[in-house]
Amino acid sequence: MATVALLGTFDTKGDEYTWLRDRLRESGVDVLTIDVGSFSTSTLADVPSDEVLRAAGADPSELRERRDRGEMMAAMGVGAALVVRQLFDQGRVHGLLAVGGSGGSSVAAPAMQALPIGVPKLLVSTMASGDVQPYVGEVDATLMYSVVDVAGINSVSEAVLGNAAAGIAGMAAAYERRAPAADRKPLVGLTMFGVTTPAADEARERLTDLGYEVLVFHATGTGGRAMEKLVESRMLAGVCDLTTTELCDDLVGGVLSAGPQRLEVAGRLGVPQVVSVGALDMVNFGPRETVPQQFGERNLFVHNPTVTLMRTTPAEMAELGRRIARKLAAATGPTALFLPLRGVSAIDVDGGPFRDASADAALFDALRSGLAGSKVSVFELDVAINDAGFGAAAAEALHAYIKGASA
Repeated sequence: MATVALLGTFDTKGDEYTWLRDRLRESGVDVLTIDVGSFSTSTLADVPSDEVLRAAGADPSELRERRDRGEMMAAMGVGAALVVRQLFDQGRVHGLLAVGGSGGSSVAAPAMQALPIGVPKLLVSTMASGDVQPYVGEVDATLMYSVVDVAGINSVSEAVLGNAAAGIAGMAAAYERRAPAADRKPLVGLTMFGVTTPAADEARERLTDLGYEVLVFHATGTGGRAMEKLVESRMLAGVCDLTTTELCDDLVGGVLSAGPQRLEVAGRLGVPQVVSVGALDMVNFGPRETVPQQFGERNLFVHNPTVTLMRTTPAEMAELGRRIARKLAAATGPTALFLPLRGVSAIDVDGGPFRDASADAALFDALRSGLAGSKVSVFELDVAINDAGFGAAAAEALHAYIKGASA
């Protein structure tokens, strides 16, 4: 039978969670209750709040004595994520349900983001009608607006919470029944941008011919993070990371950063990866008038009315090369770097608005220097990234790595 983890603040919402537990059982699933109440000693909890705090490395008594709500919520979030992930890894839960306001939602969010993609996760929240990115992150969490505050069971909350209980019960049961198909194609992640589309298309077509199901991610910050979440969930056999432009935005302050940890997950977990330098010639901003004033004299290119690109300088390219080299050199699995010596994007080619051979040379030199003596294989092709053959060569290298890793 499927089991739903029911996570919440049982000290302040014990009646509501008791009602939810009963509705879940009526829906045909077992329930494992996790208490994240700051001062809770509820007998409803299978995992008491003290255990959650200790999982985060905190002393429950000392933490409560300080009565710092922010510190408490942060510790509960860390502990809840660790507890929920451990229960999942042990095969004890098949879905997660939480309800709450801003505080409860902030604690539930790390727990939901700790679960792999594909595992059902549902948050009923007073915050679900606004900016939900902090709660969803890069996972497939489902958010339901509570309509009224989670404060007692009334005609409205009964309808909303009843639907939530029925929904997560059905999803968890389906998840438990769902067995991986023996003949399912291995999954591969591939990154692209408008200015690297021909290379990505060629790589995708070659990988498809080689027997993979290819998941394409637009390198818009959330795209890179989503791909790496799939890597972390152990769902990808390999990564064809042709478009690493999100690193530019992290370095310079553009709007499409995936964060400073981009390009580290596959290496840390030993997942085969083939990496290139697609669109490292550009930092991304919104409409032309939104470009920060200090960049007014830089080489700007209006890609469309909502996107303005800024050419990276030789100094920035050199720093990007150093950062990428450090990340790749630390990889624990098979890793290759493909360098397109005649241009890293569709507009970084002879006659293009971003063609800057000196800036590209600074990038390539920093990569060569940083990877000298490492186990990373470096392939230098005398073509631009979108020229015929580049994407296919990267795809074939990744295929060889995956086959070697699975041999």
